[in-house]
Amino acid sequence: MPINRNALMRYKVIDRMLRHGKEASLDELVFACTDELRKEISYASVSRRTVQHDIQEMRYSEVLGYYAPIVVVNRKFYCYEDPDYTIAKVPLSSEDLLRLTEAVDLLKQMSASKGFDGVEDVVNRLEDHLASIRHKADPVIYLESNERLKGLEYMTTLHEAIVERTALAVTYQPFQFPEPMEFLFSPYILKEFRNRWFVFGHRHDSNNPSIINLALDRIVQLNDAPKDTPYLPDKAFNPNEYFRDFVGVTRGEGKPVHVVFKVDGKDAPYVRTKPLHQSQHEVGIEDDGCVIFSIDVIPNHELERDLLGFGDGLTVISPSKLRKRLLERIRKSLKQYRLQDK
Repeated sequence: MPINRNALMRYKVIDRMLRHGKEASLDELVFACTDELRKEISYASVSRRTVQHDIQEMRYSEVLGYYAPIVVVNRKFYCYEDPDYTIAKVPLSSEDLLRLTEAVDLLKQMSASKGFDGVEDVVNRLEDHLASIRHKADPVIYLESNERLKGLEYMTTLHEAIVERTALAVTYQPFQFPEPMEFLFSPYILKEFRNRWFVFGHRHDSNNPSIINLALDRIVQLNDAPKDTPYLPDKAFNPNEYFRDFVGVTRGEGKPVHVVFKVDGKDAPYVRTKPLHQSQHEVGIEDDGCVIFSIDVIPNHELERDLLGFGDGLTVISPSKLRKRLLERIRKSLKQYRLQDK
């Protein structure tokens, strides 16, 4: 049987009254539950029998999965036999995880969008985390993290502004600017790239209608915009379409170009298993074992870094403009090494 919201509120109140070794009488639990419900429903009333039923449900219900160790002391007071127990620490059961996985699979089937690809990964991480708690073992999934990453404290504010469609007052410090700048900003979406977070939106004082991105670690301060500040939506903005034609977070000018590059046999398996872009295709294999790939993207700084990251294992064949740009960066790098070797 589904559990209604009022019942969940009562369970939380009972848990709050009994945790940390506290004791409470039935009348005290009834009063506390009624008081909590009346914050939302002025005429709410909770009976003694309802609370007694709640206690039984918390003790034995397989639906809840709490199995709360509630005992009676001196025939009058309820308490947790284990003073450290709380329903807030009850882990998901294997059945819960199975249901969650089934729900994710259903969502993926219902949507043709690739925006759901990361949900399955979240389920796997959650399952691994719970397993490590139950068995007191080290997790078998280790995620890359950056403990010194700045700007994460703004995530909640930005998320709420996007959902509620409200503008923000931003103080921002670009790398190339000696002093921070202040402006009003309407955020549209948050995106993570290589363990850094960015928010995309519209800057109010700009004559350029293009969407800009702000790195969260370069935000100095974030405040609510003045009350009369309108939120400036962009009805034409579609995240799937916007991010489709480039790598990373910087959308360059112009349309996508056809990029062809050659990868040696040693590095080709990495490019096959982790494509540089979703448009990547394998064109063919040369006699020496080198593999030819192609992608259709708008060239930007992030793409150049990815291509150069393979060193002598990758060579761009076309277009000539991108090839010359990479060659220029390689020559500058070589010059730096020669200067240091003198």
